Amino acid sequence: MIQFNTIDDVLEFAIKDEQRASDLYAGLATRSRNKEIQQMFEQFSREELGHKKRLESIKRGSVVVVTPKIVQDLKIGDYLVEVDTSRDDLSYQEALIAAMKEEKAAFRLYSDLAARTDHSEMKETFLKLAQEEAKHKLRFEIEYDDYILKDN
Repeated sequence: MIQFNTIDDVLEFAIKDEQRASDLYAGLATRSRNKEIQQMFEQFSREELGHKKRLESIKRGSVVVVTPKIVQDLKIGDYLVEVDTSRDDLSYQEALIAAMKEEKAAFRLYSDLAARTDHSEMKETFLKLAQEEAKHKLRFEIEYDDYILKDN
């Protein structure tokens, strides 16, 4: 498990992870042959960069505010098989599955890190990040429900 000694360590880790996610989505966008999927991944990439900027702002001294709001989990992505994101011909359904899986993994990571620290500021930061990832997963699950499940 990764060891964090300071809140800056936490934030640096989170900043790098948001950049990694942005790079993943940008790569999927450039390899996509479908214009709609390409645009969707470009949007996801920009959103992850927005999270990175927010984390950088927190690192510079902005206050982290954690709202005790539970984000609904439709669990749609929990029952779907992994998608090979190295392919260039992902369907819209496969793209949504990949995004749900990515956001779920990020949520679990931040939730696990929050549970493993007694440092209140780090715990709040991890909980905030987990909540953000849960919101993204929910958005992709709703999209999947609206455009994939309703068509079947």
